[in-house]
Amino acid sequence: MPKPVNNDSQKTDPEKRAWGPWLWSEVKFFAKLGVFIVAFVTLIWGHFKIPSESMQPTLEVGDHLYVSKYPYGFSKHSLPYLLHNLPLPEGRVFSRMPERGDVVVFRNPRSGIVMIKRAVGLPGDQIQVRQGQLYINEALVPREKIDGRLYRDHADKKVVSVNVYTQTLPGSYEEFVIYEKSDKQALDNTPVFIVPADHLFFMGDNRDNSIDARDTRRGPGMVHMNYLMGRADRMMFSFKRCNRDEDLHCPPKGRWMVKL
Repeated sequence: MPKPVNNDSQKTDPEKRAWGPWLWSEVKFFAKLGVFIVAFVTLIWGHFKIPSESMQPTLEVGDHLYVSKYPYGFSKHSLPYLLHNLPLPEGRVFSRMPERGDVVVFRNPRSGIVMIKRAVGLPGDQIQVRQGQLYINEALVPREKIDGRLYRDHADKKVVSVNVYTQTLPGSYEEFVIYEKSDKQALDNTPVFIVPADHLFFMGDNRDNSIDARDTRRGPGMVHMNYLMGRADRMMFSFKRCNRDEDLHCPPKGRWMVKL
């Protein structure tokens, strides 16, 4: 006597077979999406968050930046996440030198941490700080005092008093603002630095609260072009909050899409 046909198994078998092509199409889609995201954050834009006060008042702790990756060309340090640790060759393609005054994101050649500073010295420049004043190629870079200011330090919560100056670097038309506690701080008198070929000399805008090229013990030194990651063009948004009842300086409310 013939066995009865199981109609349910005939229905489910094609459904099971349909899982294979569907799953493969999903895997391909997410693989392509992953490649696109990696390519985008490697070649076009990168996202960075400001962790310290070294670039005040230009950038505050908690500011989120979208950084242009392409202006200076690309190296393995342009890669996002931990991909720069891959055994890739050193060097840079489509390399272009930053302009003096650019705010640049780079990898510290000594520690490997990501930093952001202003490009002050270009290859061949002679850089020195004397009594708090910046000299480039033996010429004083003038500054103009515009204000005095108190703010609460993010790290130790102490109130800090600073003088506020505007400054314009040689060959640039972009004025920016710097902080100085005084002209008698640890990095206010330096030796003469001569910037080697393919290197840059970086300083923070918060001059007396910045570990930068002036600090020969803790700083990044003069940074080779290979370690550049991109140019910070805009502060997109910020989570910086402070108590406005303390009569201390606070960043303006509603800071977003601020051009640097």
